[in-house]
Amino acid sequence: MIAHNDLEHCRSVIKTGSLSFHAASKLLPSSVRDPALALYAFCRLADDEVDEGNAKGRAVLDLQERLDLAYRGTPKNAPEDRAFAAIIEEFDMPRALPEALLEGLAWDAVERRYKTLSDVRSYSARVASAVGAMMCVLMRVRDPNALARACDLGVAMQLTNIARDVGEDAHQRRVYLPTDWLQEVGMEIETFFKAPKPTREVRSMVRSLLAEAHRLYIRSEAGISTLPLNARCGIFAARYIYAGISGAVRKNQHDSINFRARTSKATKLRLIGKSAIRAAGTTIMPASPVIFAAPLPEVKFLVDAAGGTEPKLIGRTESLLDTLAELKSREVHSYSKGIAAE
Repeated sequence: MIAHNDLEHCRSVIKTGSLSFHAASKLLPSSVRDPALALYAFCRLADDEVDEGNAKGRAVLDLQERLDLAYRGTPKNAPEDRAFAAIIEEFDMPRALPEALLEGLAWDAVERRYKTLSDVRSYSARVASAVGAMMCVLMRVRDPNALARACDLGVAMQLTNIARDVGEDAHQRRVYLPTDWLQEVGMEIETFFKAPKPTREVRSMVRSLLAEAHRLYIRSEAGISTLPLNARCGIFAARYIYAGISGAVRKNQHDSINFRARTSKATKLRLIGKSAIRAAGTTIMPASPVIFAAPLPEVKFLVDAAGGTEPKLIGRTESLLDTLAELKSREVHSYSKGIAAE
């Protein structure tokens, strides 16, 4: 069980750091909401340390150590770590899920770029769908079909994030748009970094990302009806509030350079009301056959891990180890340069 003081700390972290999730979490039953807040606080901590710190590689390696400690039952003496260790024990959280998140953060640290839309979905699977799969575990849901739809929702949310943050990412010399798309229109990445502009081509790319996100938002709905009844409204709210960000991007004419899309409090309240209606409808509407759609190839390893089937994780584990080894090599090189400079 999560200690009360640790849970209160996690709640305050989410209240200030993730407004969309904080709004949606209020609709979840306490049996899901409390561990979900702790889970998101740990994931938020991980993301912020890598995203905002100067030593990104060191931050990922530190997170690897913290994850190791949590799974040993001896977490770092910090509220997020202690709460996450309690989640691991209570819910038998498959280690492959937080390790997938770690791998996505490691990709950020090495500034990986993504050639195709499938590559972007692979990244999204790690930094977003892994969290969706962990949410299913918190709800005691291990059905592969439900997990596949939860992973759809995670990818959709991350594609929305990418579409919203094109300009902000460019100013930080990051690009998550498929590089194939940039090459097709003759756009040099370095040129874009120096002077990002909402050209017709860039806005078209944002539109394409949102179209893929919309497809996956629709697919994800079929899985919500398989979740515990008292959790459905909260998950519908997360789906609609994030899709609302997509709508705000569209209202800005797909210009994510000069504008950062947001949803107002009034919009969130309207979408929460819509979510309540949709959740109630799941009790009388027949199940959608979309629930049986095959998982995206990029998320199948998550479905296998959370569903308890025998996953083929050799390639994925080697990929993570290779990335961590690259980070360690960079750290040693950076340290050596510092010594030489002295």
